[in-house]
Amino acid sequence: MFHALVLHDDEQGFRTSIETMNVEDLPSDGDVLVEVRYSSLNYKDALAITNRGKIVRASFPFVPGIDLVGRVIESDSDRFNSGDIVVGTGGGLGESYWGGYAGMQRIPSDWLVPLPGLLSDREAMIIGTAGFTAGLALLTLEKHGIRTESGKVLVTGATGGVGSFAVLLLSKAGYRVTASSGKPDALEYLRSIGAEEVIHRDVLSRGAAKPMDSARWAGAIDSVGGSTLETVIS
Repeated sequence: MFHALVLHDDEQGFRTSIETMNVEDLPSDGDVLVEVRYSSLNYKDALAITNRGKIVRASFPFVPGIDLVGRVIESDSDRFNSGDIVVGTGGGLGESYWGGYAGMQRIPSDWLVPLPGLLSDREAMIIGTAGFTAGLALLTLEKHGIRTESGKVLVTGATGGVGSFAVLLLSKAGYRVTASSGKPDALEYLRSIGAEEVIHRDVLSRGAAKPMDSARWAGAIDSVGGSTLETVIS
């Protein structure tokens, strides 16, 4: 037996509870049974747990958690063996398929990768989906020719999970980072993780004044969208 955070939405309304479960209660279509060690708390998870944003696209009851790391207990896949440490994120985990907020989870092997040897299981979820997303964004900038000598790189929503990791990773890679935030008390924090310049989000959130403005940044990692992204692109 193990514990899980379970979401319910029925005639009694929406609610969450910590419940005791058995392996037999888990989804039957996964081919790897994982003993979950850690799962991170992401923005999507917060929306799911508070019943906002239509994150859950499955029937209730439902177990949230869009990522996890754990030890393989049983495997019907030739990719993993009992005892392997694996990481899972994406594929609908915690959105359309039961996620990481449980002591055990049965998962399709295609959604799992071996834990990199440089990381502990705890470190993997400290980085989590937010850090993974920021890392992919940095790799994409470099793929499109953005280098440290190209100029400053803007990060919007810089105090959020993805934004904070983006500032940190860019700075560690040698980029000059401009961070955008609406939090007046975030200046010291953003500078401590590598931001060279901090601007208020109002500078960007008004929208573009004209279709093509003067270039200010060599590239950007945006997690805000809307009129902010419009301004950044212009």
